[in-house]
Amino acid sequence: MTDRIEKVSAFVVEIPRETPYLGPLREGETINRRGYVVRRGNRTLYPTADRSVVLRIDTEQGLTGWGETYGIVAPEAVRAIVDDVLAPVLEGREPSAPAVIHEDLYDLMRVRGFFGGFYLDSLAAVDIALWDLLGKRLGVPVSTLLGGRRHETIPAYVSGLPRATLDERVAFAREWQGRGFRGFKFAAVVADDGAEAEIAALREGLGPQAEIMADLHWRHTAPEAIRLIRRLEKHNLSFAEAPCAPEDIEGIAQVARAVGVPVALGEELRTVFEWQPRLAARAFGIGQPEMGRTGITEFARIGALLHANHLAVMPHATIGVGLFHAASLQASSTLQRLPWHEYQHSIFEPNLRLTQPTGTRHMGCAAGFYSLPDGPGLGVEPSEEMLRLLT
Repeated sequence: MTDRIEKVSAFVVEIPRETPYLGPLREGETINRRGYVVRRGNRTLYPTADRSVVLRIDTEQGLTGWGETYGIVAPEAVRAIVDDVLAPVLEGREPSAPAVIHEDLYDLMRVRGFFGGFYLDSLAAVDIALWDLLGKRLGVPVSTLLGGRRHETIPAYVSGLPRATLDERVAFAREWQGRGFRGFKFAAVVADDGAEAEIAALREGLGPQAEIMADLHWRHTAPEAIRLIRRLEKHNLSFAEAPCAPEDIEGIAQVARAVGVPVALGEELRTVFEWQPRLAARAFGIGQPEMGRTGITEFARIGALLHANHLAVMPHATIGVGLFHAASLQASSTLQRLPWHEYQHSIFEPNLRLTQPTGTRHMGCAAGFYSLPDGPGLGVEPSEEMLRLLT
């Protein structure tokens, strides 16, 4: 069936939340007039509401594909790129070759230096929507288009313990352990008594069988990170995430060579071109691609690159309304070495109402495992509630 793209539309979705991401505000942290807070621990800007950018592609034959990208900060920048740059190029094009279109769109702005940042975030949303369209046209899930599923369920680790005190964070982790989860990642940026005290308390509270990971939030020099991780290793740390600034490739590689646990990184990397120098430096043992930044085409290429170098993939999961999370589960299910997928409990469950299945089964997460939707495309689409939120 010949078909062409008729319209490309971008929408900003904002969902209030009671507790800011990473937990209650610390001393000296305030909310500015745009609703952002700078976390003192890593000097990074976070919103106090969940924000995302949703993309819709409509074809002349009446098919609709849905995409989503990372939009928690300055989402209007992404929408402007879609409206002014991408939509006019896409409209009128036949949509059945997502990877080819992705490469063509990437080429549009390379000479201006836009091979990252908001431009690539915009491409991620378009790419996810195009794969969704193709799956719907052929009546199969995206995982089938990528070669087929290896996993019908995916192990999930609990990410973040957003409570005010260490005792409360340990109790919170134990609640999730009681629900069948065995992996837990704490955020050192809000570990008020220090990362070593945090992991010691969690290990005592969760016991020897729990997998405990530490997100170090890019805040250390290489020597600082090495000393810290060696202390955390005594408490059977599973992996150390983002120990140094992401641009300090040699520093991260020094850490990876000096410690006895894997270094994990990659949530901020959007293409194989960014992964390649870090891979050449052997700067990590676990790759964490974030679907909201990569899109499906680059996610799959990153997965293949890491597989060819005998490295595990442990996808990152950030704030979103569920569309790029479904895409991540679809693509992740095709990977060979997939020990974990991040589970943002404060986002995934509350926002599950914003999507509905395109088949008979919705995505879910229970007892430490994700279950995948069975419908065509992403397997999910916006619910009536989400459609009312699109602005």
